[in-house]
Amino acid sequence: MTGSDVPPRGKQGVEAGGTAAATAPTGRRRRRRGRGEQAMVPEARFSSYYGRPVLKKPVWAPLDIAGYLYLGGLAGASSLLAAGGHATGRCALARSAKLAAAGAISLSLVALVHDLGRPARFLNMLRVFKPTSPMSLGSWLLAGYVPLTMTAAATDVVGRYRLVGSAATGAAALLGPAVTTYTAVLIADTAVPSWHEGHREMPFVFAGSGATAAAGLALAAAPVAQTGPARRLALLGAALELGSFQVMKRRMGLAAEPYEQGGPRALMRSAEILTAGGAALAGCAGRRRSRPLAAVAGAALLTGSAALRLGVFHAGVASAEDPKYTVVPQRERLRARTG
Repeated sequence: MTGSDVPPRGKQGVEAGGTAAATAPTGRRRRRRGRGEQAMVPEARFSSYYGRPVLKKPVWAPLDIAGYLYLGGLAGASSLLAAGGHATGRCALARSAKLAAAGAISLSLVALVHDLGRPARFLNMLRVFKPTSPMSLGSWLLAGYVPLTMTAAATDVVGRYRLVGSAATGAAALLGPAVTTYTAVLIADTAVPSWHEGHREMPFVFAGSGATAAAGLALAAAPVAQTGPARRLALLGAALELGSFQVMKRRMGLAAEPYEQGGPRALMRSAEILTAGGAALAGCAGRRRSRPLAAVAGAALLTGSAALRLGVFHAGVASAEDPKYTVVPQRERLRARTG
């Protein structure tokens, strides 16, 4: 037998799903060394054709989209707090929350339009109303919510048209929960594994995060004597955010791994510490009537909420870059259906 007659060595084939299928190499035998056998086949690595990921990672700018997610949650929850302050005669709390809602949703739209590139692209979303599309519903939701927050804030500042302002405040509060949580539905509707696999709990995580942010801004801006609703909202939001996130990670399985690695892990740990610490400080500030303590608590809650949104964003990007987070869950679901 000549050298040209020697059969070629077996290769590791790449499957269509994007994972490397380990095949036994021809012409080789396992050799015994010392205490046992040594595997001659390298451990399978997840890759796709030409080394490209299975999914195209999100191309959104982190500050634009993470800021859009964060500011939308802050605005929606602030509208609820504004309505509560308005109804209970806490004028300073209501005014600060109304201004927070109007300012946050305006900046949120700026971040969205900046990411889209041209304002006309947002307006084009309003040409069609599609109930099955979170993006279409979100666009129409913002189109109705923004004028309400502006009206509520403007009438409060100028001290006129109070009946109109009260109606706008109430209507904005009705839309507030949807504004706070629809971005969670929006990102979970994508194919990004660490977003999509958390679709059940993500709206609750975002609702809690938005509540802590709104409470934090109110604690920092309003007199301590009027921040009772904000302190209670901080405790409720922190419990909802932290509890829902832990439930989400346990249910997601492998897709939760990016939240525990690298930059997203640091952001999520910071969010947990700041949110829990801020809520505890908020309670202490209420008992001691301490303005500096309330301001520190508010800053911690605001920063913790922002860290969570950034952590969620970067974890999603990381999961899209690694094919195993797409392929392995798909195979597990297929085995569950066929088994």
